[in-house]
Amino acid sequence: MSWNEMQPLLSQGCIDTLYMVLWSALLAVVGGLPLGVLLVLTDKGGLLQNAAVNKVTGVVVNIGRSLPFIILLVALIPFTRLLVGTSIGPTAMIVPLVIGAVPFFARLVETAVREVDHGLVEAVQAMGGGVPTVVLKALLPQSLPSLVSGLTTTVIALIGYSAMAGAVGGGGLGSIAVTYGYQRFETDFMLITVAVLIVIVTVVQLLGDGAVRLLARRERASA
Repeated sequence: MSWNEMQPLLSQGCIDTLYMVLWSALLAVVGGLPLGVLLVLTDKGGLLQNAAVNKVTGVVVNIGRSLPFIILLVALIPFTRLLVGTSIGPTAMIVPLVIGAVPFFARLVETAVREVDHGLVEAVQAMGGGVPTVVLKALLPQSLPSLVSGLTTTVIALIGYSAMAGAVGGGGLGSIAVTYGYQRFETDFMLITVAVLIVIVTVVQLLGDGAVRLLARRERASA
């Protein structure tokens, strides 16, 4: 396959991959952020200590994290078809990607929020701050560098998941690598696709690391 033939395929693959990953990452934050905070708040010694809620939430998150993505992808086909009307294509793949990413990001959020100095939480409470104030004024701002680092890790995981999804009709670079590289024995094309994925992951990691350093620097300056 010539480069002129490869270029439009790679361009479309990158567009589909970024579409899946960006929307999935956004929805993973919307679902995983409150879930992770809830795990901290309802844990023993938390502001909303509730063993039952914490245990049920933890079990749900653990089940979501323990399922291999390829199994989750296949198991969710009926639900995906019901929700978006199809089980193939980039839009359909967002459904399993989000369901797989939410518990993953939730655990990273939990870890980040637990690192916040408890003395700061007590100080906000002493000034009359309720739970929403503690979360918005102390827990989330103080854990922001770790949260961004966790989001970077989640986005990179989603890029890998999207490649798997592409192999079963989801589109993106994974689909192109399998269809035009593996099945047609175009080894060069498959290796180029892998190289493009490596470049995307590297760029995401560099951007994430840069954002974390910037936030940490601002935090030290304001301290």
